[in-house]
Amino acid sequence: MARIIAVCNQKGGVGKTTTSVNLGAYLAARGKYVLLVDLDSQANATLGLGFETHPTAQNVYHSLVSDANPAAIIRKTPIYGYDILPAAQSLAGATVELVSMHEREYRLRRALNQLRTNYDYILIDCPPSLGLLTINALAAADRVIIPVQCEYYALEGLGQLMRTIDLVRGGLNPDLGVMGVVLTMYDKRNQLSRQVVNEVMHNFPGRVFESVVPRGVSVAESPSFGKTILQHDPGSKAAAAYDRLAQEIIRLN
Repeated sequence: MARIIAVCNQKGGVGKTTTSVNLGAYLAARGKYVLLVDLDSQANATLGLGFETHPTAQNVYHSLVSDANPAAIIRKTPIYGYDILPAAQSLAGATVELVSMHEREYRLRRALNQLRTNYDYILIDCPPSLGLLTINALAAADRVIIPVQCEYYALEGLGQLMRTIDLVRGGLNPDLGVMGVVLTMYDKRNQLSRQVVNEVMHNFPGRVFESVVPRGVSVAESPSFGKTILQHDPGSKAAAAYDRLAQEIIRLN
């Protein structure tokens, strides 16, 4: 039975999709069966794994809105054991269409429950907002991973996110828990980065992953090649960080 993990932060540019894509790759490399759910209409995770998006092709939108069988929509990546439930721009309309639906917050949970026995981990790459799609992700998830970038305003909006998680836990999903905060875009030469690390550890004691993802050219450019950092530059420091993060998560399971 898969552990479902939502990778969530309503603030854009924090390394959320990069973390989702590369964490999934290293979990698979360590022998786990992994499904990545791209829940963002920008479809960056889908594109970052080398898949084109077509307006007429079925994607996660069709499972949410039309109850399409998600197993028929899944695509296999070149990494053994690593699949993706892709997104497309049509997903942008799902928020409006879901509003009038019965049990609208549980549409994603219903879809993923059909797949849980096929995987060890299901990662959900959430959109950069706290709208209905993100609520669906939190209602479906067992745990939340929060990427935080080591830059100015790193903690901006995190209070609102934590309140949203508490609200979901109080009503829609009592078992939801925060697995941890993962620090991204770290530059050890930069005093600000070191200050952000200390600030996050102070605000989230015991909930910060030891693995810190450094800023680097290779991890930034790998999506343009449609590859994970495991495929593009496995010897890089960012690759090593995501491998360590995968090991931490496996130990926590």
